[in-house]
Amino acid sequence: MGLLTGETLGPLAVAVAIFLLLVDLMHRRQRWALRYPPGPMPLPGLGNLLQVDFHDTLCCFTRLRRRFGDVFSLQLAWTPAVVLNGLAAMREALVDRGEDTSDRPPVPIYEHLGFRQHAEGVILARYGRAWREQRRFCVSTLRNFGMGKKSLEQWVTQEASCLCVAFSDQAGRPFSPNALLNKAVSNVIASLTFGRRFEYNDRRFIKLLELMEDILKEESSFLPQVLNAIPVLLHIPGLAAKIFPEHRAFMALLDELVADHRMTRDPAQPPRDLTDAFLDNVEKAKGNPESSFNDENLRLVVADLISAGMVTTSTTLAWALLLMILHPDVQCRVQQEIDEVIGQARRPEMGDQAHMPFTMAVVHEVQRFGDIAPLGLTHMTSRDIEVQGFLIPKGTMLITNLSSVLKDETVWKKPFRFHPEHFLDAQGRFVKQEAFMPFSAGRRSCLGEPLARMELFLFFTCLLQRFSFSVPAGQPRPSDHGVSGVQVSPSPYQLCAVPR
Repeated sequence: MGLLTGETLGPLAVAVAIFLLLVDLMHRRQRWALRYPPGPMPLPGLGNLLQVDFHDTLCCFTRLRRRFGDVFSLQLAWTPAVVLNGLAAMREALVDRGEDTSDRPPVPIYEHLGFRQHAEGVILARYGRAWREQRRFCVSTLRNFGMGKKSLEQWVTQEASCLCVAFSDQAGRPFSPNALLNKAVSNVIASLTFGRRFEYNDRRFIKLLELMEDILKEESSFLPQVLNAIPVLLHIPGLAAKIFPEHRAFMALLDELVADHRMTRDPAQPPRDLTDAFLDNVEKAKGNPESSFNDENLRLVVADLISAGMVTTSTTLAWALLLMILHPDVQCRVQQEIDEVIGQARRPEMGDQAHMPFTMAVVHEVQRFGDIAPLGLTHMTSRDIEVQGFLIPKGTMLITNLSSVLKDETVWKKPFRFHPEHFLDAQGRFVKQEAFMPFSAGRRSCLGEPLARMELFLFFTCLLQRFSFSVPAGQPRPSDHGVSGVQVSPSPYQLCAVPR
């Protein structure tokens, strides 16, 4: 084959440029459709990728909301996206039009790494029969193994006792609580998925938590956004594997744990946990090609539940303890209520919530103020829909700005301050707020919400029953500003835990 000459390179370059321009125009054609949401003008090929600050997405979206309104559009390379802001738009899209907005956009990075090609798990799965089958299985199985029942409640309080022992071992010295909180919370989801708890110094357990933390850091960077928006870049040899080694290591470690589980499983006995229950369904589904119960989906369902159950609740508890040392008056009121309702002799129970309005208000306000998942998980429209008078075409990515609801200045008296009275009426009774949606809303709301609510109440009350928390002497007062990423975590801080 002859070499390309200058005479042939010129027309070829022009042809490629014209082709790319036509593709770009094709992908942004809906911008000119009647009543499509307004948004910033995209650049050819890149769309709005360079105009979105992925290091501070919330601030960027706040500016765009002021300019374009509660429903505005973005073009992320060739992927059309619409950002939803405010309670009215969120409820209309996720609840009223839930059937049409419950799909998930594809995640090219995971598919290229070999995950989610022939199985999708439950959290990032496309909306359809397989997702409904797995969601139904997860909800019913977790309920069977104690979610919302006394049996799991006892497991959580026992784990809380282990956590209190670990706090006591610090002997009142300054320490960062994050790692211990993460281990305690992770043991609860491990009990449901693997039927066991790990010692806090277990080598594989520590490695699993470290990998999860590294994955969150990886996914919060700019590069994954670019690779998902322009997936053709993933075909650069070795790029994805080199950039995301922690993903493969995390899945390999989970595969080890599942393999260990298979070795000890007795099919003749009732299932010990969710993994056993899934394996029972795999046996029943043999010969049924339409079933989503298969070995590949098992590893993804376990990965979804472990990763979702590990970090979100522990991050919220880290916010709770930070806010207690920053607001000692609130901490004292919670402890007073604990002493009056529970006392020091017995462990807290979920039934105590009804008699502890201030503690309930504090737990809810921690979630609202901490705002750890401000953008939730992306959705995708499965047909053309209308939201707030705008037409959003089928196949459009929906970004749900949950923070715009949790910190809506028209709903909350002090949206940017920690103020438990947001959840109390004039008589001091706990009141629910419609704009409280840290778990999202609609069909794809967090399936672990009941478990998270149980963990937050029981861990929080157990800790404050046993300890008083304070800023270490001689250390500056910590900041209550979060560190943005896939989740919003508290800025690093230390505390002292003194037995009461």
